[in-house]
Amino acid sequence: MSTALHHLRLDAVVSALLASGVHTVADLGCGDGELMLRLREQPEFERVLGIDIDPRVIQNAKQRLGLDLFSTNSRLQVRLGSFENADWVESAVEAAVLLETIEHIEPGRLSRVEQALFGQVQPKLVLVTTPNKEYNVLHGMAAGQKRHPGHRFEWTRAQFQSWANGVAARHAYGVTFTDIGPLDPHCGSSTQMASFSLTA
Repeated sequence: MSTALHHLRLDAVVSALLASGVHTVADLGCGDGELMLRLREQPEFERVLGIDIDPRVIQNAKQRLGLDLFSTNSRLQVRLGSFENADWVESAVEAAVLLETIEHIEPGRLSRVEQALFGQVQPKLVLVTTPNKEYNVLHGMAAGQKRHPGHRFEWTRAQFQSWANGVAARHAYGVTFTDIGPLDPHCGSSTQMASFSLTA
């Protein structure tokens, strides 16, 4: 998809994090660290942790962020780990972000991610962005085609909202939804974002 849409996603996530007043953020599925680079520019974020399951990607992120054995950074950390469990958590995390990440998880493993993140880690804010399957036709895609070969699924707006509302109800969160990208009256926007806020 377009670079412009990707920047809109990054902007939306950073804006939501800033508006929430959080100071510690975990980027789950951090990839090469692009979101972390954005967060580093904001002094409000006192600690930013990136987690990814791919060792090669972790090395790329460290290089991009200028982190190595001799150049450590108390604000930024990148760590190998899976967010299907809570083993990566060493201290409290106020916010967690899954930026275009959840669709790479096998559907049968979503319950494990839910339990680890919402049931154990329990950040005050969780942001999840994912493609809107209904918009794919406006990207010129054929029926059934996915946006990335690594996507295990892509959800319609109704499917995403059903999943998110269920997660929120099971773990004492409220959830709101945001459209990211140009809005079509029939298909919605290309990217959809759920913002979970802990109510308990």
